[in-house]
Amino acid sequence: MAHLDLPKSPNVFHPEKPSAVGSRNSLAQEFRDQQNEVETTVREEVDKVMNHITAKLPKPALERLDVMGGIKEKLYNYFNQNYQNMFNRFITTTEDEMVKKIRNYVDKEEMKCLARYTPREIAQLLDQIGGMDKFNTGEIEKSMINMYGHLQGHIQRGMNDLENETNALLRQKADVGAFVRGENAYSIVKCSFKDNYIKPKTVSDTKLSVNILDSELISPIFQYQSTVNYLIRDLISKHIMDLLDKEIEQLKDARADEGKEDLSDTEIIFEKMAKVADYTEDDTESPDSKRYKFVAKELLDRLEGLRAEIPDSEFNALNVRENLKKILDNENIRNRGFNTAINSITSILDTSKMGYQYIENLKNARDCIIREYEDSDDNALPDERYSVRLTYYDQEQLSVERIAYDKQYDAFYTEVIRLWDVIEELYQMKKTRMDFDDLSAKMLKAVNKRRTSKGFDAFEYNVSEKEWNEITFVKPADTDVQKMNRGYVIEKEELKKRIVIMREKLARTYGNQNPVERVAVDERLDFISKEFARFDYQINPYHIQPGILLDIDITSIKRKKYTLNAMANVLNEFLHGVSKGFQDAAFASFSRRRSTVREDINMSFSSADDEEDNYQMNFLEETAAPEAAATETESVGAPEGIVDVSKDDDDGLSEI
Repeated sequence: MAHLDLPKSPNVFHPEKPSAVGSRNSLAQEFRDQQNEVETTVREEVDKVMNHITAKLPKPALERLDVMGGIKEKLYNYFNQNYQNMFNRFITTTEDEMVKKIRNYVDKEEMKCLARYTPREIAQLLDQIGGMDKFNTGEIEKSMINMYGHLQGHIQRGMNDLENETNALLRQKADVGAFVRGENAYSIVKCSFKDNYIKPKTVSDTKLSVNILDSELISPIFQYQSTVNYLIRDLISKHIMDLLDKEIEQLKDARADEGKEDLSDTEIIFEKMAKVADYTEDDTESPDSKRYKFVAKELLDRLEGLRAEIPDSEFNALNVRENLKKILDNENIRNRGFNTAINSITSILDTSKMGYQYIENLKNARDCIIREYEDSDDNALPDERYSVRLTYYDQEQLSVERIAYDKQYDAFYTEVIRLWDVIEELYQMKKTRMDFDDLSAKMLKAVNKRRTSKGFDAFEYNVSEKEWNEITFVKPADTDVQKMNRGYVIEKEELKKRIVIMREKLARTYGNQNPVERVAVDERLDFISKEFARFDYQINPYHIQPGILLDIDITSIKRKKYTLNAMANVLNEFLHGVSKGFQDAAFASFSRRRSTVREDINMSFSSADDEEDNYQMNFLEETAAPEAAATETESVGAPEGIVDVSKDDDDGLSEI
């Protein structure tokens, strides 16, 4: 080939070898005689200098100088050396670099001719991307990372399946622990297992409700109707909290550097409360108020009452408020939290082999309903199915839900009491044997006569004033906490027992007979019983706090439990991706620790025999009272290398 005579990368250092590193000779010069060229150039330069000297200096000075001897020889040697070392080697290096460029060019051209199966356009494209030796592998690396990420996700999901199935085999039962494990168990609001209403022997229904609080969400959620002012104030509040945390960290570091004790949890809270006034205040009228340090009062006033949508008649793209709103809309602060939760639950269902045929995403209401099957009729659905409802509740929504829950319970109680009274009248009309109430009323006169004969007063049994209803025990009076968080535990237990007692009374009243009255009462009793069971199956809104509520209804075959096990993996993966989990500030507050007692704290040279004595001395010095330490220092003298941190100049408290 044409470039074989050209050495590719010279690894030889020599002043004379052609194209060697540091050489004055180059292969690119071929037949040229470098030495003659240099001598000619140097001789010419020396002659020019000599002519210049002869013309400029006076004759007496020239006679004193040995012009024909020493000066010319010295000039010649000077020019020859510098020219050889600098100019000629620079030219040689330049020629060698040119040879390398030509060689690379020849290599590329040959590769184009040899790569017959590669179109020239692709080769040029690769060269434009970064050259064949600098090919950009970023996209390939991203693809590899995605492949490994998906592989790891499938492996993790398989391990979760194996873990759940192993635990189920070991326990031989399905309970609440099968759904939520470890750090997310606290988020369960309600979990209930019961027999299916249609197939109680073979199918079970499971109700699971998980509440993720606002403070635990990785991405905060806001209602669609939230005002722009509310969003901005929330951002400012979070920024202030971050600044307070940074100041507390700096304070803790400074105290640790000074040798002082760590701040306790209570002290940290007080320090934060004291620093709040540095960033905000309650003056809402003054533009110079600290509350307007981050966003001016004028801007907040322009956004007053502005929500997610602006009427077309009022919209103007050049107004200040429209552009301020656009900044927040571009950041997607209003929607990203709820959208993240929806994306998480749907993607996990897809990858966990839990398909769904029905989804209704009420974005403005922050409510999403996902069902495995579109039909909602229990009689037409298979025995393996699930339904998921993901809802975001704020405090106002919960207040309305609680009022409706109270009204619904009052309605059930009224209907049950009405049915109770009807069945009681039928019982009194149809009963054929005497009960205790009849016997007590019949013998009341005889009992009072006997009491008066013995000197006692006659006793009247006033049933209407009796507080015990003989169904449940007397309920204690509600405290303020119970009034604000009504659990309805005793009330629901009373209604359940009344329904059981009414069925028993009907059986005692009619036996095997089924007259028209009994059929009407039985139908009403069955309806009330079924609806109350459905009401009791729901979540009590008094038990929910503002945040996301994930409500899952699962119907699964008792011996199969396929949907139960699969939903456990979905739930745990969803909680891991959406919730930060419960965080105890007490455990997170200790960022730095003071040094413990060490043997070399005195920085002294001691033998191994003195280790125990030195340790004892250090321990006594650090734990001694301030007065004792001061006395000992005055009498003995403080040893060198020890920093006295036993006394605080500010408050005089001892630091241990």
